[in-house]
Amino acid sequence: MGAAAADGPVRVLRVIARMNLGGPAYHVSLLSGRMDPARFETLLVSGRVPPGEASSADLADRYGARLASARHLSPALKPLDDLRALREVTRIARAFRPHLVHTHTAKAGMIGRLAAEACRPRPVVVHTYHGHVLEGYFSAPVERFYRFLERALAVRTDRLLGVSTATVDDLVRLGIADRSKFEVVPLGLELDRFLGLPAEPGGAFRDEAGVGAGEVLATFVSRLAPIKRVDVLLRAVSRARELGAPVRLAVVGDGEPRAELEALAESLCIAGAVHFAGYRRDLPAIVGATDIAVLSSDNEGTPVSLIEAAAGARPMVSTRAGGVPDVVVRDAGLLVARGDHEAFAHALVALAGDAARRREMGARARAHVAERYDWRRLVARMSELYDELLSAR
Repeated sequence: MGAAAADGPVRVLRVIARMNLGGPAYHVSLLSGRMDPARFETLLVSGRVPPGEASSADLADRYGARLASARHLSPALKPLDDLRALREVTRIARAFRPHLVHTHTAKAGMIGRLAAEACRPRPVVVHTYHGHVLEGYFSAPVERFYRFLERALAVRTDRLLGVSTATVDDLVRLGIADRSKFEVVPLGLELDRFLGLPAEPGGAFRDEAGVGAGEVLATFVSRLAPIKRVDVLLRAVSRARELGAPVRLAVVGDGEPRAELEALAESLCIAGAVHFAGYRRDLPAIVGATDIAVLSSDNEGTPVSLIEAAAGARPMVSTRAGGVPDVVVRDAGLLVARGDHEAFAHALVALAGDAARRREMGARARAHVAERYDWRRLVARMSELYDELLSAR
């Protein structure tokens, strides 16, 4: 089977657990909508977005992706719902008759790959890891169980993809599969809105965040979840201000820990210097108002917020987590150890006091991500990969 199937374009069934705000939903929307429709007919299957999280289903519409719903599919482990989700996805798959099934994220990887086994003829199967939850998230017995499942699923998967070198390194170390079965395929994003931003920060969001003359705005963009360690970031900003840096912080995102984080800002006496902005869609304007992009996670696949900030020519300060070093390369920002708010504070102090260095790092960051994370590169590589796997049948 070559670039097209005998009965028309190659049918690709793409499965993701949820279309919430974040890199995976962005990634699958672009792939589903931007691959050549003359060669690939794609159906994107998504589960429900949990309460308290913002939906990115509009991205599928923006990029022209055809979206189907599996209402029982969700990231949480719920055996009864998982069985129902498997029936839903299997029914969709059998009706669509895919030549290739490509799954994204852990739960969709399990449900989608099991559904592929029920199709006749069996399709080519690809799975993308946008990070993983096999270490540091659950108790040891649960982690061992999840690793067992991933190893079993990997045996029947034709190609395993990771969005960063660190993600693949982790999975090989954990024994999920031999390295020869993996390939690193970085995210591809539509960056033109950010690449055109002026290097000098400005705009109404600075006023909204209360930034005064001579002050520096550090901006965090992500959903609020414990793994993002916004508590570390707040302590770092508090310490940086104690050291004399005129830093203010904007937290763009929302989630269950928000009230707790606002209380922590109060207890650190920095509530007046921290702006909790909630979920926002005007991200180019937010990046344009930013002096330093920040991220404090303990674990990351590939951080979309840092890629977009880098495309906007903003320097970065981040913890050295997961795929972050693929984005925050040398001279594009500063990396510190996870959980080390003191080191994070000193990095903020260093950049807050040196506007020329911020400009130089921002220029380096923009050049790096423009080359590595453009959506056209992603679509081209995925098209080649699908052709390779289908031709090998």
